[in-house]
Amino acid sequence: MARFKRILLKLSGESLMGEQGYGIDEKRLAEYARQIKDVHDLGVEIGIVIGGGNIFRGLTGAGKGFDRVKGDQMGMLATVINSLGLSSALASVGLKSRVLTAIRMEPIGEFYTKWKAIEAMENGEVVIMSAGTGNPYFTTDTGSSLRGIEIEADVMLKGTRVDGVYTADPEKDSTATKFDEITFDEIYNRGLKVMDLTATTMCKQNNLPIYVFNMDVVGNLRRVIDGEPIGTLVHQ
Repeated sequence: MARFKRILLKLSGESLMGEQGYGIDEKRLAEYARQIKDVHDLGVEIGIVIGGGNIFRGLTGAGKGFDRVKGDQMGMLATVINSLGLSSALASVGLKSRVLTAIRMEPIGEFYTKWKAIEAMENGEVVIMSAGTGNPYFTTDTGSSLRGIEIEADVMLKGTRVDGVYTADPEKDSTATKFDEITFDEIYNRGLKVMDLTATTMCKQNNLPIYVFNMDVVGNLRRVIDGEPIGTLVHQ
């Protein structure tokens, strides 16, 4: 029995690089597609938001002299590229998907609406929601919070390179310890970086729990859906 009926899966653009350091690692993309199909076969309705940091990150571009608005728009387009790649990988494992964009760009993707996304999921399609919120100054974390709330997901599954939320960055501090679960208020009080503040606040205000786990370990997505405690639950 699946733990959740409808999920918003937030994928990291950086993770798509695999070992390459830039762009899309086809092996990692194929692994993601197989994991998503495994969960979809359980009857879980899946909406996906994927970052674009493996191609271009707007905030980094702004630090190098790019106009912030144009930089963020470039980042939005990077998420569309990743979304098309994931859609193609899903098709290769026999899974129907639909790419929706927050900016009009037919025929690359259909223009996003909540009702279009929900109808597609109810019809058995995986819905990939790209181009963030369509606005500059908002991260893909915020975009995923917004989409998760809109599509009435049971949970946001945040797939990262680490296996949960820690007292400090485990890649920099060997003494960091992991939380099995933590409240939104504790996140604020401890100054922990799960997502940016806007995204975290939206989830708290709209009672959308976040489950942080390591998506790069093959099989972990299924383990989360099966209820195995392999990550960290952030809740009210």
